Amino acid sequence: MSINLKNKEEIIKKYGKNEKDSGSARVQVALLTQKILELTEHLKMNKKDFQGRRGLLKMVGKRKQFLSYIKNKNVEEYRQLISDLKIRG
Repeated sequence: MSINLKNKEEIIKKYGKNEKDSGSARVQVALLTQKILELTEHLKMNKKDFQGRRGLLKMVGKRKQFLSYIKNKNVEEYRQLISDLKIRG
């Protein structure tokens, strides 16, 4: 259910400033998006997993905070990230 190391490294390389940049807001949003997608697929099959649903809601809230931070810093970066990750619309 969690992201494997290879996928995590690919996401960090794609969205980070370098391959060691795992803490920037862009990378955090990308990692959370991947986890959210995987957990959503899990919850489609396991409808009664309420703790998983709670974790999903917490991840969505955390991603929303990161996106709000990015939007306040740089609107163009925010729009680019949203379109790359296909988050909205």
